[in-house]
Amino acid sequence: MDTCNTPHGSIVWKLNMLGLFGIALILTIAFYYQLAHGELPCPLCLLQRAGFIAIGMGFLFNLRVGERGAHYAMILVGSLVTGIISIRQVSLHLPPGDAGFGSTLLGLHFYTWSLIATLGFVCYVALMFVAKDRVGKRAAIHEASGNSNASRAMYVLFMLLVAANLLSTVLECGAGQCDDNPIHYQLLKY
Repeated sequence: MDTCNTPHGSIVWKLNMLGLFGIALILTIAFYYQLAHGELPCPLCLLQRAGFIAIGMGFLFNLRVGERGAHYAMILVGSLVTGIISIRQVSLHLPPGDAGFGSTLLGLHFYTWSLIATLGFVCYVALMFVAKDRVGKRAAIHEASGNSNASRAMYVLFMLLVAANLLSTVLECGAGQCDDNPIHYQLLKY
């Protein structure tokens, strides 16, 4: 049986899984720095996380309910909005002598990585469309693809990350506005 014609073996299904894995990895790294290094995300950082969740939802919907143009639009709009938020944060730290906000990873701040990642996801969706044309079909992913073990595992991981982000944001900001430079969780301070 040709694996390119099966729902789990199609290149587009694999690319959607890889995209969702990439989003889960981004959110996991952000949580690692938040929990292990005590770096609470600023309001713009929280908006970028929400944008990555929106991007991940597009990949997740493609995997769970079938491939749709609206799901790709969610990925692209999420990438665009997150990229604009990242540009805003990068521009805040351009003045000479500004050390930036938070730690760096491989020499770049997370908001810079966010901008790079969102541009990458736009290119990634373009690659997915090219892959679909190369296979010669634009058929929707079968509903059964949402029932694979890999798809279920990614769904559970992603939903746990979404819930953890929601809980973390509520603990950090409480019912009010988040601090510009957070140093503690508002709901946990004594």
